[in-house]
Amino acid sequence: MLTYPHIDPVALQIGPLAIHWYGLTYLAAFGLFMLLGNLRLRHEPFASLTGSAAWSRKDVEDILFLGVAGVVAGGRLGYCLFYKPGYYLSHPLEIFAVWQGGMSFHGGLLGVIVAMIWFARSRQRPWLQVADFVAPCVPTGLAAGRVGNFINGELWGRFASPDLPWGMVFAHSGSLQPRHPSQVYQFLMEGLLLFILLWLYARKERRQGQVAAAFLFGYGVFRFIAEYFREPDAFLGILSLGMSMGQWLCLPMIVGGIALWLWAQRQPPAARRVPA
Repeated sequence: MLTYPHIDPVALQIGPLAIHWYGLTYLAAFGLFMLLGNLRLRHEPFASLTGSAAWSRKDVEDILFLGVAGVVAGGRLGYCLFYKPGYYLSHPLEIFAVWQGGMSFHGGLLGVIVAMIWFARSRQRPWLQVADFVAPCVPTGLAAGRVGNFINGELWGRFASPDLPWGMVFAHSGSLQPRHPSQVYQFLMEGLLLFILLWLYARKERRQGQVAAAFLFGYGVFRFIAEYFREPDAFLGILSLGMSMGQWLCLPMIVGGIALWLWAQRQPPAARRVPA
């Protein structure tokens, strides 16, 4: 049995300026996206696209900017809508109080989808092509976020058997019983494992939409599994059929991923634009 080490959330203090580890994990996520996005430019079909359809480093930078905006706006609105709709309906101005915490991955995903549609229309590209480009670059950012969750000592797991070698006591959870370090589980599954599988899958050219579909399915499955070890939100608890809110939100991802992959499999290969 292990004990949570109480890591100082402040990585560096320079006078009144405090640099938090959580902020550094976000910077790491952005840097990894840029690195992987530029590597993704070498993959098909993007490496062979020419003329106005060609992809460049500037596209990666623009997608990152729009994606960050989509994550913040969608993540906050999703949390308010999915987790505490009654409270925020009564206190609408607190929706903007992002510094108080409260973000939803599934809401952030919807925000990113809106951002990708915006980008696709502004560049006159199929939005599923944009989604296929982005999808393999996302899991490392999710992994970085889970590192931040662990450093902050938040989103701990459910109670574990005292015999579990890596069971961890999070004293600030209000209990000295060992828990599953669910942040680590999610780091390994939704982050590293999903990245490896998706990156290898995307290395070979697929039908348009299939890489994005694989992300939806893969994340949905891994998050669904991880939720069995993660402590549900105290104000929600376990919902119907013994599932958490996170699991209920993952079901549409899994079904949508399967449906999109099957639909894409029936479509003809996407044509590539050439210079005029």
